Amino acid sequence: MESFKKEIYESHELRVVTSQREDKDYFLSNFPFENYQEQLDFIWEKKQKTKALISFAISITGEAISLPKSPFGGFWIIENSSSASIEAFILASIEELESRGIKSITIIQAPKPYQPHADLINYLLFKSGFVQENVMSHQFFIGRKKLKKLAQKESSKLLSKSKNSDLQVRYSSISNFGFLKEIKSWNSQKGYEIAVDENRIVQQVSEYPHRYFLITLSKNAVPIGYSLGVKLTSNSLYYFLSAINPKIQVKNGGELIVNALFQLAVEQKVDFIDLGSSDLEDEVNHKLMFFKSRFSNDMSNKITWVKKL
Repeated sequence: MESFKKEIYESHELRVVTSQREDKDYFLSNFPFENYQEQLDFIWEKKQKTKALISFAISITGEAISLPKSPFGGFWIIENSSSASIEAFILASIEELESRGIKSITIIQAPKPYQPHADLINYLLFKSGFVQENVMSHQFFIGRKKLKKLAQKESSKLLSKSKNSDLQVRYSSISNFGFLKEIKSWNSQKGYEIAVDENRIVQQVSEYPHRYFLITLSKNAVPIGYSLGVKLTSNSLYYFLSAINPKIQVKNGGELIVNALFQLAVEQKVDFIDLGSSDLEDEVNHKLMFFKSRFSNDMSNKITWVKKL
């Protein structure tokens, strides 16, 4: 339901609507969030064309978050806009949220490969009074042709190794969710506690089955490792929830899973792979970051911004 439409900056208008279950490229933008009383899309328009947008979940305590329980939210620039126009959108959004009685705004801005204007957006958020609360560094492999080249190179290298150790790796759509408990258990055995909302993942996969892929590593036909590949956007593939059974000693297991991710990326014709962050609670997981460096050619920060109103 449309809330209002008001001209603000050089024929630009801010339109605020209740988030609809429509098909957005970042499909999590309109996915329902439990324990949040309202979900809103803030749309920046010029001559009835969408120039930029941001989605917020509104809590009962008066906090606007973009987006909770998601890898990120933040501002999306749909068509090229000037820095003045983007700043006007940020300020108009702050003003509207404040008029609704919102007490604080939290924005998890997507890294640059997802949003090419990320550096400018982060700069303008800082200048608009937002305070940096958290930074997570994501490692990426960017370039469709480069993806294909690396996938071919690594595949031939690992093929003989996997045959000699009776390892197999494959990717498929998701038909059951027993792997979630195994991932949680294996990570727990290694001392990693991962807060995973299994019900939410099941719901997301059920509604967007074409966006999720399960990568399975097996030894003698018995699954010993898993990872999810998620198409958060149509041109990307996100490396999510990876784990290998710590009781099974295998070499090259992690490399085989990542290689399958690259093969999947080539098949899906994406432009980049997001290998995610390498954090260990409040510390840098240098070991994991080094492993991912073998399969990445870029890094970009995901920044969480907060502004008290």
